This record gives sequence, structure tokens and C-alpha cells, in this order.
Amino acid sequence: MVKKNLIKQFGLIGKNIDYSFSRTYFSSKFEKEKKVNHRYVNYDLHNINEFKEVLIKKPIPKGLNVTTPYKKEVIPFLDDLSEEAKTINAVNTIVWDANGKIIGHNTDHIGFEKSLYESINIKPKKALILGTGGAAGAIEFVLRKMDCVFHYVSRNPKKNQLSYDHLSKKYLDKIDLIVNTTPLGTFPDTKQAPPIPYDYINSKHFLFDLIYNPKETRFLKEGRLRGAKTSNGFKMLVYQAEKSWKLWNQ
Repeated sequence: MVKKNLIKQFGLIGKNIDYSFSRTYFSSKFEKEKKVNHRYVNYDLHNINEFKEVLIKKPIPKGLNVTTPYKKEVIPFLDDLSEEAKTINAVNTIVWDANGKIIGHNTDHIGFEKSLYESINIKPKKALILGTGGAAGAIEFVLRKMDCVFHYVSRNPKKNQLSYDHLSKKYLDKIDLIVNTTPLGTFPDTKQAPPIPYDYINSKHFLFDLIYNPKETRFLKEGRLRGAKTSNGFKMLVYQAEKSWKLWNQ
């Protein structure tokens, strides 16, 4: 039996995260790699202020992931951010450095970039990012690296953002890539989808959904039925998780 003081605990910060990919993924990883003293747990917080308790409750975590809706809200509780996390203004990985400081990182951009390049033959020139939450900044970060022109689409657009009503056929004909960063369509609400005009989608479009459960969201299905190439967020999650693991063990 593993003594409690020898347990290396990792976990996920989020809200309503029983479905958690991360817990399943890392628990399986620890079992396969025979890391008997490693644990991965969900810290399901009603609000971000409960994060303070996570930092002092034993066993104290060795590393954390962060998911919706706390990728931005967790930042004030951290000592510092990596350069990428500063630029993206969102954190999905937390690391304790050698001095005990709590550092926020972002590995979402690594997961998205790698999975996108595996799915496309030609770099997209114009893209839409659906949603403006914590995950959207990582998508923007990658598209800027690719010199891809993009716009945010929101139900409540701010300056330089588009509303869904703006998405005419003429406009969508100029778009190569559409990335859904909203939670619309996530299990169990699988009938939902971002309100884009799907009748204007065709074989020139690539639809990427950060959602992984279900495997094919309504957003992706509507695109596939019209000839678009599609991808869910599963590979992105795997790649970002593996980068998190490297950061925790560097």
C-alpha cells in the first residue's frame, strides 16, 4: 500500500467536470507506466475562490490542469505566467517551480497546432474562431503564427468581432477554417451547435471542434454532410496533456 506522504497528486481544476478527459487519460497513463504512487483527481470548484483550498489541502498537488470556465479566472492566483500564457491570456497547466512559485502555462496552443497540421495539406488563409472564452486565445496564437487572417464570432460581439448574423454566403466563401471553441454540442446537450449558416458550408471548408465528447458534434456532422473536412478535439487534448506532463517533470 502506498503511503499518503509518498503520493504524487495531479489534478484538474474546473466546474462540472465528471466527464473529464484528463482524469481518465492520466489515470490510464499512470497505470500503464506502473506509477503506483501517482494520482490524478478532479477538483470540481463552484467558484474560482475555492482554488485557494486546493493549494493547501493534502496531498498538495505536484501539477494541475485547468479547464472551462477557469482558464482566465485562475491567473490572479498564480505567481507568474509563461510567455505563451501571457500572450494567450489563459492558463491550462500549472507548475510549481524549483523555488515553489506557482507558474501558469498554456499547452492548448501546442495541441491545436500539432493536430491541425496533421489534418490539413494547405495552410488556411482565412479563419473564423467561434467563441471568445479561455480556449479561443490559444487558437488565435496558432493562427497568428500561421499568418492566417481570422475573426472572432460571438453572440455578443465586441469591437472587431463578428456576430453570427454577419456570416453571409459571400463572407463564408472566403473562409477556409472554422474553429468552434464554444461548449455548444458537448455531451449531454448534443443537439446544440453554433448558429452558423450551415447551408453555406461546402468542400472547401475545414471545421475543427475543440469538443471531443461526442466524437462527432452536430457542428461537425452538419459540415461533413455538406462535404467539409472535419476534426474533433481529441488529438488536441492528448497532445496538450503530454506537454503538461513534460512541464510537470522538467
